[in-house]
Amino acid sequence: MIIGTAGHIDHGKTTLVRALTGVDTDRLPEEKRRGITIELGFAPLVLDGVGTASMIDVPGHEAFVRTMVAGATGVDVALLVVAADEGVMPQTREHLAILSLLGTTGGVVALTKCDLVDEEWLALVTADVASALRGTALEGAPVVATSATTGAGLAELRQALGSALRAAPVRDAADAFRMPVDRAFSVRGTGTVVTGTVWNGQVAAGDALVVQPSGAMVRVRGVQVHGGAVAAATPGTRCAVAISGADLADVARGAWLCGDVQWPATSMLRAEVSLLESAAHPLRPREWIRLHIGTADVGARIVAPGGALQPGERRAARVVLQEPVLARAGDRFVLRYASPPSTVGGGLVVDPLPPQRRAAPWHFLGPGPEALERVLAEAGRHGVMRSHLAPRLGVRQAALSSLLQSPSVVAIGTRVYPGAVVATVGDDIVAAVEAAHASEPLGDGLPLAEVATALRVAPDLAERAVTNLLAAGRVERRGSMLARPGWAPIVGAGDAAWKERVLMDLRSAGAEPPDVSQLTVEHQRDPVPILRLLEREGLVVGVEPGRFYAGEVVERLVTKLRDGMTTGREYSPSELRDVLGLSRKYLIPFLEYCDRKRITERRATGRVLVSAK
Repeated sequence: MIIGTAGHIDHGKTTLVRALTGVDTDRLPEEKRRGITIELGFAPLVLDGVGTASMIDVPGHEAFVRTMVAGATGVDVALLVVAADEGVMPQTREHLAILSLLGTTGGVVALTKCDLVDEEWLALVTADVASALRGTALEGAPVVATSATTGAGLAELRQALGSALRAAPVRDAADAFRMPVDRAFSVRGTGTVVTGTVWNGQVAAGDALVVQPSGAMVRVRGVQVHGGAVAAATPGTRCAVAISGADLADVARGAWLCGDVQWPATSMLRAEVSLLESAAHPLRPREWIRLHIGTADVGARIVAPGGALQPGERRAARVVLQEPVLARAGDRFVLRYASPPSTVGGGLVVDPLPPQRRAAPWHFLGPGPEALERVLAEAGRHGVMRSHLAPRLGVRQAALSSLLQSPSVVAIGTRVYPGAVVATVGDDIVAAVEAAHASEPLGDGLPLAEVATALRVAPDLAERAVTNLLAAGRVERRGSMLARPGWAPIVGAGDAAWKERVLMDLRSAGAEPPDVSQLTVEHQRDPVPILRLLEREGLVVGVEPGRFYAGEVVERLVTKLRDGMTTGREYSPSELRDVLGLSRKYLIPFLEYCDRKRITERRATGRVLVSAK
């Protein structure tokens, strides 16, 4: 479980953490020299009935709020620190707003430096804190008066933190592993090490992970929690992960370690975005702002229908990011202006992987059948990658598998579709077959290979629809073509005469017939439909693509070939040219036709006769 501090600068956060844990989290020389926290600090806290929790100490200075956001993300319980001698200050209020925007649901307030004030002043500060908490994530949280100097109230604070942690929601260890990286460094003999708070799932030595947004594949070499090696780090723990396969630049703060290698990073979000009532001015359409999600800090533009987003308003919007992040439905983010630095709002990710950059904004429906139905309805016959559904719905794979059991959903190959799509695509295929018959009365129907392209659907979906149509008897397969059941080419009087002319041309050409392009020029019409009809009737033979022979010519050549070859002997092409009397242009395609028909067999040094019949 994670406890994250929050509060104004110099209100005693680091001192209180040291009093509770015995660990000084200010480790940098600059922090020691200036007496302020600049970077995130970490310490273990042992609590009765809970075990070891992780404390994250964050900076309180306004210049380091972005670091505070990185530390506050993913905490289970917030420890808001307010100095009794000063009371609620600007960063107190900003940190409270950030905790609310991040969806923090549990917390405790520690009034520090109580040894410096009298009872009357302490009562006034307590009332001031209660007023500041009203309407925030920590409204109703216990307020404990403490002094790190005298030790007063520390036992009560421990008890309050333990109660808050026991009431916090339990994270899912069976979910896909995901950890935002807040620090990365190299250790001699170990290599690259990254630290962070485990949001979901668990990680162990030997696991294969992906680093996003770089996409680098890494292998876990070892895992530590609070300096000790563990078999696995579980959700809600601070851990250090030693990895191989990535440079430090790939795993800097803002990167993510993820156990689902098919979970892609994204530069576009559907989201519910809200501005704080204290925001100085409206957020204008396409105005650049900083978006904080996990430990990432990226530029973003909020595109919300209806114009500028007003202070205190909440609206569905598209969020366009300058850099990709790893997100799932249900994640929360914070919005801040870079100059002057201030927190102005935040939001909830509704859909991290919309199908297009101008996808309509949505309101959050939660991880359930309604959200799945909406995603699939939007996708229609294009479907959704199954690997994208879990992050888009905000569910783990086991829950997704249960959702996909619905009869209104169909999974085909790597994509998922609304259940009705297969039937509608089937109807379109039948219509396309009928159109093919109407446009080519002499043809065989619709080429099977063209179905997916013609209907602009995935090949797997087209194949499923065709299979269903064949089983239902709505279409008939003829070789590589789809036809209406019982279809027979309609040969009119004009076509019958043309058919005879084409056949006469091929017969008169003998063993060196014209190809399709030559016949097209000669007859000023595409001859393929009539050639296919002649082929079905056994009057011509397609020896090679685009060239047909009269049937009796092929029989004569085959007989000549068999008569001229001795069984068991290999013949070179030049010898077979003498047997058949063909030029190389016609010889090689005819020999390949004989190979396909198992009349001859091609070997390393020539061809042998396979059948004398």
